[in-house]
Amino acid sequence: MHEHAIAEEILRQARLQGPVKRIVVEVGDLAHLPADEMRKALEARVPWRVEILERRAKVRCQECGFVGEPRILQKAHDATLFECPICKALPLVLDGEQIVLRQVELDE
Repeated sequence: MHEHAIAEEILRQARLQGPVKRIVVEVGDLAHLPADEMRKALEARVPWRVEILERRAKVRCQECGFVGEPRILQKAHDATLFECPICKALPLVLDGEQIVLRQVELDE
């Protein structure tokens, strides 16, 4: 149920800007919530337009040196299983694990 807490924090940050018309939220491939769950959690709370941008993950494998997108094996609520697409080791995440409020469009 932590999607509710994440959604509430994003909405709180948006409201600080003024009367909101639209928000843009970036959800990384390796974030704790899948993009569709984040969208549903936000849209259930406000009448604003909610746009979700999906950010590709970037990893570095400490075993084989690969840098790029991981192979995502399974995505579920609060968990994403992934591996290096070359050697199948668990790589270090460089990008794509965050949920970020990117833009707030105000209602004039």
